Amino acid sequence: MANAWEERKKALENEYFHKKENELLDKMKHDAQETLIQGCCKGRCPKCGDEIEPMTFRGVPLDKCPSCGGIWLGPNDLKMLAEKDHRTWFDRWFHAEQEETTDQEV
Repeated sequence: MANAWEERKKALENEYFHKKENELLDKMKHDAQETLIQGCCKGRCPKCGDEIEPMTFRGVPLDKCPSCGGIWLGPNDLKMLAEKDHRTWFDRWFHAEQEETTDQEV
């Protein structure tokens, strides 16, 4: 009887390690796939996947997709555009945001 318990114990241990190895393999596959996707998508349009072309609009560097016409801005490009043209809603929007923070400080 003790032999059956030992076999059962080893079987459960093997099952546990088999599950852990499969989880690790799945994670490694997912990470490898994400790395491949990021490498292939660099410089590509997030909307249609075609190659984007750098352009400059009012001195601000942007990316434009020739296929779908999408314009992609970097993290600070919207603020730079707002500073370039003071007559647009960009300026009013950013100044309103600054005024709100100034009012809250007072």
